[in-house]
Amino acid sequence: QVHLVESGGGLVQPGGSLRLSCKVSGDIDSIGIMAWYRQTPGNQRDLLARIFARGGIDYVDSVKGRFTIDRNMRKDTVWLDMNNLNPGDTAIYYCHAAPYSGSPYWGQGTQVTVSS
Repeated sequence: QVHLVESGGGLVQPGGSLRLSCKVSGDIDSIGIMAWYRQTPGNQRDLLARIFARGGIDYVDSVKGRFTIDRNMRKDTVWLDMNNLNPGDTAIYYCHAAPYSGSPYWGQGTQVTVSS
């Protein structure tokens, strides 16, 4: 079992920055991929960035160069640094853990609102 808790969301002005955190607990060694997704009302959750157990990282084009995913050495915290935010980034942001086998895990989400 894995438990994920996001934090760091809030209201930010266009052009601003936020750091989201995902605290990971439980069977951390069972996780193959950690990722961040976001969701707006009426839409599916969209993948933003992934970090693999062996260190590989990838991003979707819409956030490449603006968002950075990272984690600590213990792999119990994953961050998403978001820069140059715009109103289109307003969404609920979710932490996601994909184990090597079995179903993935989701956090409860954290709201990010970009508005002046």
